[in-house]
Amino acid sequence: MTNLQATLIDGLKEGFSGEILLPSNDAYEGARKIWNAMIDKRPALIVRCATTSDVVRAVNFARENGLLLAVRGGGHNIAGNAICDDGIVIDLSGMKAASVDVAARRVTIEGGATLADLDAATQAHGLATPVGINSTTGVAGLTLGGGFGWLSRKYGMTIDNLESAEVVTAAGEVVRANAVEHPDLFWALRGGSGNFGVVTRFEFRLHPVGPDVLSGLIVYPISAAKSVLQQYREFVAKAPDELSVWTVLRKAPPLPFLPGEVHGKGIIALALLYAGDPKKGEPLIEPLRRFGTPVGEHVGVQPYTAWQQAFDPLLTPGARNYWKSHNFTELKDGLLDAVISSIGNLPSPQCEIFFGALGGATTRPAPDSAAYAHRDAQFVMNVHGRWDDPADDKRCIGWARDFFNASAPFASGGVYVNFLTADEGDRVRAAYGPNYDRLAAVKRTYDPDNLFCVNQNIKPA
Repeated sequence: MTNLQATLIDGLKEGFSGEILLPSNDAYEGARKIWNAMIDKRPALIVRCATTSDVVRAVNFARENGLLLAVRGGGHNIAGNAICDDGIVIDLSGMKAASVDVAARRVTIEGGATLADLDAATQAHGLATPVGINSTTGVAGLTLGGGFGWLSRKYGMTIDNLESAEVVTAAGEVVRANAVEHPDLFWALRGGSGNFGVVTRFEFRLHPVGPDVLSGLIVYPISAAKSVLQQYREFVAKAPDELSVWTVLRKAPPLPFLPGEVHGKGIIALALLYAGDPKKGEPLIEPLRRFGTPVGEHVGVQPYTAWQQAFDPLLTPGARNYWKSHNFTELKDGLLDAVISSIGNLPSPQCEIFFGALGGATTRPAPDSAAYAHRDAQFVMNVHGRWDDPADDKRCIGWARDFFNASAPFASGGVYVNFLTADEGDRVRAAYGPNYDRLAAVKRTYDPDNLFCVNQNIKPA
């Protein structure tokens, strides 16, 4: 690719309405950077698409010239699958347009949009669909891996709310996939990651949410972690679907509602959202305040979009990140002991372990109803290693792996594909479980030559 003839590039530019960046372009260096600073790759060209037709031209160009192909939506994937060395990157970041049909409660949004883009469009009408908890995440990557967040216990996974998708296939064809048209592809897109094509447009079902919701944080000292986690476990088992409570263990950032002496000390935070009338939520969350003696609280009625962005300052781009993840059907005492031990040995003040509570509506579809198979997961754990200095790589990665191994005996064996790092290709089958073979068959139909291989890859059957 480095010796591609100028005539080939000129041919790609003809009729192309976006921007094509080569290493010699001033904008190239910025365009190749993604959220995880551990990923440092240099593609031969970056194709910033503006239309679905641009995507078709780029896919055809990659296939016809035998180029390695990566697809960038939000660029947030932990494994760095938005970028590649020496090949071509289809960059969708300029394609963010959203259209809301209020009467039908549907939103159509392009494949380069972030969660912030989606939330802004839908919350203008007091509507939302379940997505993740960091507003800079890309809609496409989140959705294609499954997608879950504060609204999932009430309204299901992101994929459970996907009505249709516009897809550019490996053959350069534009197809609409839904329950009637290309139903096999639609099944695979709902959890099968980026294996089956470039999704240029998503259509989601919407629900009445907000615009103001009861949400916030209740923070306890790490010394109370075992008791808090045990009470949390019992609380979540009985909580209504409208109430999501996650737990985060880390060193306290300098949040204004925490006393200065708590900053930098170990904490366990209960993060909550009630997806209903805030007045009905207030008595439901009251027990959370009695798990011990909190060191701080910041709970109230605020815009849903504000809560969706509350964790953004802890997840800014440019840091080095390494994750390890397990699914759990329950939180056993042995797991809690392992968590507390690991938090006592944090290698960086930015590192954390969180448990996202699923259950509710996420568990009701059959495991084979979509590519995402883990309907038994009550909790998804993410060991989030995060630091700034490359000299700390070994220590921080080692910490994440050590706790991953210590927690494995208590895990279900499943894993959320969006949390897999670049060195976990051996866990792809675990990510899809009994659905893997069917996915490989769909892959053979839509991408027999594995053009879309820069992902947690499913090889064609």
